[in-house]
Amino acid sequence: MKLAPLADRVVLKQMAAEETTKSGIVIPGKEKELPQQAVVVEVGPGGTVNGEVVKMEVKKGDQVIYSKYAGTDVEIDGEKLIIVRQADILAVLK
Repeated sequence: MKLAPLADRVVLKQMAAEETTKSGIVIPGKEKELPQQAVVVEVGPGGTVNGEVVKMEVKKGDQVIYSKYAGTDVEIDGEKLIIVRQADILAVLK
């Protein structure tokens, strides 16, 4: 199934959490905090949202950092995804 976001929404796939710290300490599965880094899977068309014109700044394949409590978690064909508004994306990693 293909997921097509509407308006200013973006579909993200969360990047995997680090298994070890920089100092070499292994982090157990439950203790790992999920990172707010993700890869853009799909991008909505933009357009007018709440009376304001929204131009989409991200594109498919971009690595981004998004707000910690943003979005809606969904599972499509066994794959966990997050749908967020473009405004909830804080930065694009270059």
